[in-house]
Amino acid sequence: MHDKLTKKDIELMEQELEERRTKIRPAIMEEVKRTRAYGDLSENYEYKAAKEAQRKNDSRTRYLENMIKTARLIDEDRGRPNGVKLYDKVTLYLPEDEEEMVIQVVSTVRTNPDAGLISLESPLGKVVLGACVGDTVTVRVNDAYSYEAEIRAVEQAQDDGSAPLLPY
Repeated sequence: MHDKLTKKDIELMEQELEERRTKIRPAIMEEVKRTRAYGDLSENYEYKAAKEAQRKNDSRTRYLENMIKTARLIDEDRGRPNGVKLYDKVTLYLPEDEEEMVIQVVSTVRTNPDAGLISLESPLGKVVLGACVGDTVTVRVNDAYSYEAEIRAVEQAQDDGSAPLLPY
C-alpha cells in the first residue's frame, strides 16, 4: 500500500528519521550499555526498559523509512481552481446539528479530528476537497448513514508544518 503524502509530510518524516538515527538511537544504546553493567539481566528492570526503548525506536525508524520509500506524492493544489485544497481552512455548516465547524483537510499521517484536522481519505475529506463556497456536500459515513454539510467559507492556507505526524 502506498500512502498519499505531501512534500512537507516527507520532509517532516526525514527530519524525525535523522533525529532518531543521530541523537535518539545513540542515547538509547548508551543507556543499554550502562544498564547492562548492573549485572543479572533477568531481574534488571532498567536494562529491560532500555531494550524496549531501543525496539520502539528501531520500529519507528523502519516505519518512517518504509513510508518515505513507498509514498505517492500528492499535489496540494489539485481540484477545481476555486475549490477547497489541502490545508485550506473550511467553515462548514451542519444543518442536522445546526452548528458550524472549521476543519482542514490534511494527509492521512497528520490527522487529528479533535483539532479539526480531517484526513483527505475520510468520508468528509473526500467530499470537501474541490468543493466551493456555497456547495452542499453529502457525507456518506456508511450505507445506513449520511449527512449534509454546507461550505460557508474557505480560507486559503498552506501546510506550515504545525500539524504533527501521527505516532503510527
